[in-house]
Amino acid sequence: MCVNVRHVSHVSKMAQSESSHDEEDEGPTRAKRGKPEVVQDGFLRPVKLSRGDLYKPPTADELNQLKEAESLFHCSLLKMQMEELLKEVALSERRKQLIDSFVQSVTEQLQTVPQTSEVELSDLSWLSGGVKVPFVLVPKAAKGKFHMAPPKSVTIMGSYPLGTCTKPGISVDLAVAIPADVLHPKDALNQRYPRKRAIYLAGLAQHLATSPAIGAMRYSCLHGNRLRPILLLSPPGKDSSSITLRLHACPPPGFFKPSRFHPQRNNIRTDWYTGLGSSQPGEGLNSNEPPTPHYNSSVLGDMLPRAHLQFLTAVSSQCTAFAEGVALLKVWLRQRELDQGVGCFSGFLGSMLLAYLLSCHRVSNTMTAYQLLRNSLHFLGKMHEVSSPTSLSTPTVGVTLHPSLAEFHTAFQVVFVDPSGHLNMCADMTACTYKQVQHEASLSLQFWDDPTVDGFHALLMTPKPMIRTSDHVFQLCELVKLQSCCKKLNLLSELMDHSGNYVLTALPFILSLLQRGLGQRVRLLTHSLTPDPESDAPKHNAQPPLSFGLLLNPEQAASVLERGPPADSPKAEEFRQLWGSRSELRRFQDGAITEAVVWEGETTCQKRLVPRQLITHLHADIPESCVRYIGGMLDDVIKVCSTGEEESLKVVQSYDDLSRKLWRLEGLPLSITSVQGAHPALRYTQVFPPVPLKLDYSFFDREKFVFVVDPEKVCTFFFICHMEGSGKWPHDRVAIRHIKAAFHISLGELLTQHHHYTCQPSPSHLDVWKDGLVFRIQVAYHREPQVLRESVSPEGLLIVRDNAEAQALEMDTMQRPLLTSTLHGLQQLHPCFGAVCRLAKRWLGAQLFSDDITEDTADLLVASLFLQPAPFTPPGSPQVGFLRFLHLLSSFDWRNNPLVVNLNSQLTAADYTEIKNDFIASRESLPVMFMATPNDKKVSIWTKQAPTVQMLQRVVMVAAESLKILEPQLMDNSQLQDVVMRPPLDPYDVLIHLSPKQVPLLSQAVDPPHATFSRGVLAGRVANTGGALPVIDFNPVTHYLAELRDAFGDLALFFYDPYGGTVIAVLWKPKAFSPLPFKTSQMVARRVEVSGEEAHTVPNVEAILEDFGVMGQGLVKTVEPRTERWVV
Repeated sequence: MCVNVRHVSHVSKMAQSESSHDEEDEGPTRAKRGKPEVVQDGFLRPVKLSRGDLYKPPTADELNQLKEAESLFHCSLLKMQMEELLKEVALSERRKQLIDSFVQSVTEQLQTVPQTSEVELSDLSWLSGGVKVPFVLVPKAAKGKFHMAPPKSVTIMGSYPLGTCTKPGISVDLAVAIPADVLHPKDALNQRYPRKRAIYLAGLAQHLATSPAIGAMRYSCLHGNRLRPILLLSPPGKDSSSITLRLHACPPPGFFKPSRFHPQRNNIRTDWYTGLGSSQPGEGLNSNEPPTPHYNSSVLGDMLPRAHLQFLTAVSSQCTAFAEGVALLKVWLRQRELDQGVGCFSGFLGSMLLAYLLSCHRVSNTMTAYQLLRNSLHFLGKMHEVSSPTSLSTPTVGVTLHPSLAEFHTAFQVVFVDPSGHLNMCADMTACTYKQVQHEASLSLQFWDDPTVDGFHALLMTPKPMIRTSDHVFQLCELVKLQSCCKKLNLLSELMDHSGNYVLTALPFILSLLQRGLGQRVRLLTHSLTPDPESDAPKHNAQPPLSFGLLLNPEQAASVLERGPPADSPKAEEFRQLWGSRSELRRFQDGAITEAVVWEGETTCQKRLVPRQLITHLHADIPESCVRYIGGMLDDVIKVCSTGEEESLKVVQSYDDLSRKLWRLEGLPLSITSVQGAHPALRYTQVFPPVPLKLDYSFFDREKFVFVVDPEKVCTFFFICHMEGSGKWPHDRVAIRHIKAAFHISLGELLTQHHHYTCQPSPSHLDVWKDGLVFRIQVAYHREPQVLRESVSPEGLLIVRDNAEAQALEMDTMQRPLLTSTLHGLQQLHPCFGAVCRLAKRWLGAQLFSDDITEDTADLLVASLFLQPAPFTPPGSPQVGFLRFLHLLSSFDWRNNPLVVNLNSQLTAADYTEIKNDFIASRESLPVMFMATPNDKKVSIWTKQAPTVQMLQRVVMVAAESLKILEPQLMDNSQLQDVVMRPPLDPYDVLIHLSPKQVPLLSQAVDPPHATFSRGVLAGRVANTGGALPVIDFNPVTHYLAELRDAFGDLALFFYDPYGGTVIAVLWKPKAFSPLPFKTSQMVARRVEVSGEEAHTVPNVEAILEDFGVMGQGLVKTVEPRTERWVV
């Protein structure tokens, strides 16, 4: 179960509504030293206070609170947010009254359980047919007698009496003591006690089934432990889903001796479990039977809840903030999905952790909830190792009844001993789960005090599911086949210890094998915690897939070489056993001869999936068909030949070569001061980077075609060439353009003369054909934007005024090149940055949002995920980066917060404060999506024109729905991941269907055609420089769309997928059909309607639809009006 608290304000409203019943009977409040407030017209009216009341000095408590807020919180808002969250998760008085009445009603019902006659333990005929026993009775043979009887006592336990029970998912624990005459002192052997416990619960369920005071009733297991089934009860009526009462059947106090459940003792006999003979009497530590520590811990867990409650109550009574500290820790755990399932870090463990820190004086009794949470995370993340056990037990001189910590650590991976000294409360927790808790705690501490991060939302309000946290995820399906794995690995004693649960038996061995194989490729290996089942009866075969998460080490994850030990090393044999036939001897350049494994991988996409090859090889005798890897399932939507990394690299290499040659040119009137790229491909973020071409010129001569190659293959790469300043530059805008045109001609002549490039100069740019690619060079003069802003008034005064032309030029020649170089550097730090950008922009295009969220805006959004990833680590794969991109779009509060993208870490905490304050002061005049960068703190130039409020709302909604659909599909073995790339067309009024044969970029579509053709291009190596320059940037769909917007932009909005889309969606503007007064100058696409003596004009829809087809003749296939969407 996962907390999903979106906004504190919404949360507080919930809390207020729940507490409204408690406040109804309260009278008007009174001022401390003033007159009572007067009620007039049903409203409370404030009274005038005296000067002493108005200017009264703060009390000691108020001064302490102010000092605390100043010293503990880097922002006073954080303190208020914490307080508001605590109010939201706390139980209201009304809810407590409901719980108390329901507990009392159930307790009364339990006291009336009828007595039954004694029967054999295996005889279940006395149960009605509809009642199942919540236990897997394997083996079936079991000694002992059983009869039902009223419980000896019914006691409320757990978090509710302690005051640490929180919302949502309120669970209240009720301990039902089994009468002593139902049990036998030797019931600890061979699962007799767990079976009696489960049958007793079934008898209680049969008795409560007819009670009108009980609503829904079902079985579950405590933290997934099948030896500890529980009965879940819900009250009838509207409160059935908000409260769950958990019935635990427990032995009476002192019935079993705790020493019997020593972690090195055996309580399940091998011959009984296997059915091969009769039980032997040996029970001691020196018995030949294998120890059963997990089984022993399960029985001990039923014996000690009362002692645990007494211990926690005593500790909490000394620390006033204990309950609130536990509540914050529970929220932190729940957001990270660590508090539910087998081996989880439950709320009970969180309470015991705080109690341990208090008892050993690591924290003070006077600390606040904020300090308790902080110190708890510091202890988990910084000061505690898996190999060092922790104990709440106080050693007694001369007493050796308790197991030693070394004995605990021999039996369990993680050790946290309870106050009794007998129980390891982390018995079911794996080392990987504890390392995950450590990692999350350490990560939380890193951004806790960072004033540039919204620590509250990152720490306590952002959910972290595995699919969005881990870079790669893989699943083991059909877990029933783990039975054969346990048999091959000879895990009979471990299987007995886990009472036949083959998943928990095999899991430690699978994790150990994966850690050995993956080695330094991963920073963290995590696994899903099997959820607590809720059903009529448990089944061994009904197991959900087991998921594993990989947090990759970007420096080594994609390496195709696994270098092992030297051939003569003792570890060489172990290496060969691990990798089998894949291991081979290799000689390296340093002269060493070592064992090595070489994995397949030529392209970057294949290298990213090298961990998949390792995992499918290390499958621990599990069929490869049961291993499902979720790592690159979204790569196909940005893949034509490959996922584009190699093509982008070739473009960048060719650009670098051309840049160096430009620097070395001689004969120019002015020297070149800088060459800067300004195209997405030069920062590795073009969705489909073109492949260098080798043109077949004979094809065009033979067919007499215009020299037009497919636009997807010929694309211009725009970059800026800045010339040095000089006093000879004119101060007139037209003269500057003429000078720039002359430079374009001169550059073209020099490149042709020295390097034999084909060049085509024009007044605005120079096109260069090099290495099968077209580069577009634009000469820039750094003072030209300023010249465009200057004008002379009729009186001869110089006027400096900003205008759109100057802003556009500054964007093209300064801002965009700077952004390109910065993001190019980010790509070098994070190799998957470009792939995440391309996935994000492919989704925006597929959902018809490319005109609203531009390429630059999308790249900045993705950059923010890498620069400020809290509470995550920077994305290590395109898939997880794309999921976080959708989450950012759908969850960020665009209305009330600026998105700050701290490029090159240039912004300080003071800059963040300044940006936030300026944003609040000028919010109404700023873009709806405000993005601040180090060079743009106040204007948000990248989102100044788009999106609009309505389009941003649409983007947020579609992103939320896409994330809601995509994450479950990735995890449940669905093959329809590309469904999020198909736009919903229902909201649109008109659909213009294009002829697929006339769409030049059709191969880039989400559903590309099976057969494609390429004209005028030869397969093979890239041709040498030279030859005729093809027609470039020719796309009939783009031209048609521009004509539609120019002609009908005042009436409709036009949406299109630029990557091979075959549909143009049209949405009429809300005011498009409002009648306008008749004017001859406004009759375009309108018709006249006369009502009385007045004439009005309205859009001529029929003519407009006909014009859609006429303007796109040969390109438009059909025009589909959806008349049900609009009325004229």
